[in-house]
Amino acid sequence: MRIEDVRGLALMLPEAVEGAHMGNPDFRVGGRIFATLWVEEERVVLKLTPAHQAMLVEAQPDLFAPIAGAWGRRGWTNLDLPECDEEILRGALLAAWRNTAPARVVSTYEPRRSAGSNDPQESDREM
Repeated sequence: MRIEDVRGLALMLPEAVEGAHMGNPDFRVGGRIFATLWVEEERVVLKLTPAHQAMLVEAQPDLFAPIAGAWGRRGWTNLDLPECDEEILRGALLAAWRNTAPARVVSTYEPRRSAGSNDPQESDREM
């Protein structure tokens, strides 16, 4: 994936806006950062829950890694873009956005899930 892909997908999310953090483009919802682009390193840093971070790092350690230090222990996660496909990027951005967005914004967006499904990953694929 390319930097432009991250920007396009992030800004498709409701109330997402682009800003800047420490000289890097970032994406915010409700005034809070859910993703930051590191253009030179070709990676995006995402605000995930620690549990979601652990799941992704275990499932795809070639793509996902916690950032160093306390921020990483809070769920901030690197996603390397060169080997990432669109489905993974969409799901990761959506998870970070949901983790950050105000509940009222998330409730107006929630994609339709299959009847009886409680699988949050299923709705991630619908973004």
